[in-house]
Amino acid sequence: MNPPNSTSSPNSLSLTNGSGAAAILSAGIGSFALAVLACAGDKSAAIKSLLVFYKATGPLSGVTTAAILIWLFTWGILEWRWRSRTVAVGRTNAVALILLALSLLLTFPPVVDLL
Repeated sequence: MNPPNSTSSPNSLSLTNGSGAAAILSAGIGSFALAVLACAGDKSAAIKSLLVFYKATGPLSGVTTAAILIWLFTWGILEWRWRSRTVAVGRTNAVALILLALSLLLTFPPVVDLL
């Protein structure tokens, strides 16, 4: 156990939180992308036809595939940028939770019908 007044040596490794923050924020972005694509597929016939990757499931196949690709791409970019950094996790978590709340609202049919 270290004494309370000791200073850390310059050679000690510091833990960063960038990878965790990247995962959390990309999950929020991916869920929001899923909701936006689902809403767009319901409202626009052109987008609906673009999102049909497998006819048996209709546009849901394209919505989920595109959302997963957006999530993975965002996670990869954020991980690459933040892996060795310490970022403001509180702000990152707040943005992710706001995106998650918006995505839940956009997948609720009465809310989507208002748009």
